[in-house]
Amino acid sequence: MAWKRRIVRGLRWAGWTAACALGLVALLLGGAWVWWQPEPEARGTVANALWARHQWVGEEHTEQEYRDLGRLLRENRITDVFFHAGPFEADGTVPPAKYRNARRLIQAMREHAPGVRAQAYLGQIRKLDGYGVTDLDDPAVRASVLRTDALFLDLGFDGIHYDFEPIYADDTAFLELMEKTRELTRSRGRLLSVAIEQLTLVDGAQPIYRALIPQGHGRFHYPPRPTEEYLRALADRADQVAIMTYDAAQPTASLAGLDYARHTERTLRLIGDRTTVFMGVPTYRPLMDWADNLPVALRGVRRGLDALDRPPARPYGVGIYAEWTTIPAEWALYRANWLPRGSA
Repeated sequence: MAWKRRIVRGLRWAGWTAACALGLVALLLGGAWVWWQPEPEARGTVANALWARHQWVGEEHTEQEYRDLGRLLRENRITDVFFHAGPFEADGTVPPAKYRNARRLIQAMREHAPGVRAQAYLGQIRKLDGYGVTDLDDPAVRASVLRTDALFLDLGFDGIHYDFEPIYADDTAFLELMEKTRELTRSRGRLLSVAIEQLTLVDGAQPIYRALIPQGHGRFHYPPRPTEEYLRALADRADQVAIMTYDAAQPTASLAGLDYARHTERTLRLIGDRTTVFMGVPTYRPLMDWADNLPVALRGVRRGLDALDRPPARPYGVGIYAEWTTIPAEWALYRANWLPRGSA
């Protein structure tokens, strides 16, 4: 009967379509696996950053704890530490009780880790459409943030490290805050650094995301990825840009490594001659996580470096997220797989 023949044809077409889709997936996975096998030639650098827990700024520590921190930083060639010192309140302030140990920390860093820059890591959930905490669109809030920055510089921090999330590619208020903060830090001879998500996959897709993904309530916005133009604008206003490349969210190590490699190559080509770049790598995932962990991330970053036709003009390295999750085995892997030979 005709209806039976139509069903059979439909099932046949569905089978062929599924087979073709599975074949394409197999080709993708196989190609990524083959690409992943050769050992990267590029080595890492001795310009590297570390995000550190709030307790260093907010709580007292023993002299031995400071010595151990200094030894850790020196041994692993960390040049910049982002000590969590916030977060900002809604009005752009940070209560003094939250950073009551900051001055002692700075003294200990000068003694036990001379030359390592201690930056005040400050941020908050950026208020959008009524969701979030800090409204950077309000000039009064931005002015308060700048006054708070000045307080941390007065305490002796070597720079300000911003981590406001989410930041979208049309956020001119954040660019204005960056511009004013740069004026402040440069007037004091200090640094301004910023953490930002990895680049969009395709810049032209942003209007499509905006049209298809419901807006409102903050968390329903399209993905907060900077476009190439926006990342260049940030780089022109910052001494350092840390790319939050971690959370690759890929099903296999080769695909996760490909993600790190692609973002490393693309980011350094785009802004590596403009500012110092740190590619974020995770230590909060267990080493047995075969799809995304520190060894995978470091190998992927090195493969991205291999793809460059020349090194960037400015310093570059990795940013380790985070100090409070990194175990000794991971530090050993980092030294063995990232630091230049003979530097560890």
